[in-house]
Amino acid sequence: MHSNNIHNSSYDFNILIKAHPALSTFVYLGKADVTTINFADTEAVFHLNKALLLHHYGLTDWNIPPHYLCPPIPGRADYIHYIHDLLTEDGVETNVKGLDIGVGANCIYPILANRIYNWHMVGVDIDPAAIASAKKNVIATEGIKDAVEIRQQPNNANIFEGVILENDYFHFTMCNPPFHNSEEDAVKGTLRKLRNLGDQAPAQSKKEIVLNFGGQANELWCNGGEALFIKRMIKQSVAFKTQVGWFTTLVSKKENLAAIYKQLNKLKATHKTITMEQGHKQSRMIAWKF
Repeated sequence: MHSNNIHNSSYDFNILIKAHPALSTFVYLGKADVTTINFADTEAVFHLNKALLLHHYGLTDWNIPPHYLCPPIPGRADYIHYIHDLLTEDGVETNVKGLDIGVGANCIYPILANRIYNWHMVGVDIDPAAIASAKKNVIATEGIKDAVEIRQQPNNANIFEGVILENDYFHFTMCNPPFHNSEEDAVKGTLRKLRNLGDQAPAQSKKEIVLNFGGQANELWCNGGEALFIKRMIKQSVAFKTQVGWFTTLVSKKENLAAIYKQLNKLKATHKTITMEQGHKQSRMIAWKF
């Protein structure tokens, strides 16, 4: 993980349980007498991440509706730290304002950005239920509601239009795009995750997998998957090049990079790729400007 990420060490479950006692139900002594949780249990994962937010980031409360994605806090914090590096290289260190595309019900990126670096954030989404949940998470902790604004995207064909207003200027945008092509691909991806969890993984039907691990459709898949979504984002970013310092997005699949670079070069964008590693998982952040 990024050197500034406070989650570089293993979880101290005793401290986390003090911050969020409900976590204690899910903690047990695993192999080699290591304290852990069942990472195939979505409720256990939710309470672990809630405990991390309450203990490390001083949140009063945080919740997500059933069947929405529960974000792993350490990896989400990594993205924030790498954006900070990007801005620091440009000499931007104060009064930072960012835009999160696809804020989701959890509102995790704006919350972390504010709590870690005191940034002001706007989070946008097309899903009314996600918007309502994000707003609840913003007002749950004193101090966040004055720094984080939630806006609804009225047109799912647009990424920036309709949510970047006439007088807005953002030092950066960020996005964790839907990376599957279809619901079927999303289920296959979840099955792979469950296989990787080995004996922790429960026996489940495909319907149960979608409900428990899949998230909402707009969170996980779109026509053309990750590559097409990011190419569309790049095309639409041109119209807002004077209102944004750096456009950024996560790229989950390495094989999508060639098509993304081709689109960026076609539009004569300056761009860079930053590799991010969390344990055995590797992803990357692409940043571009005009």
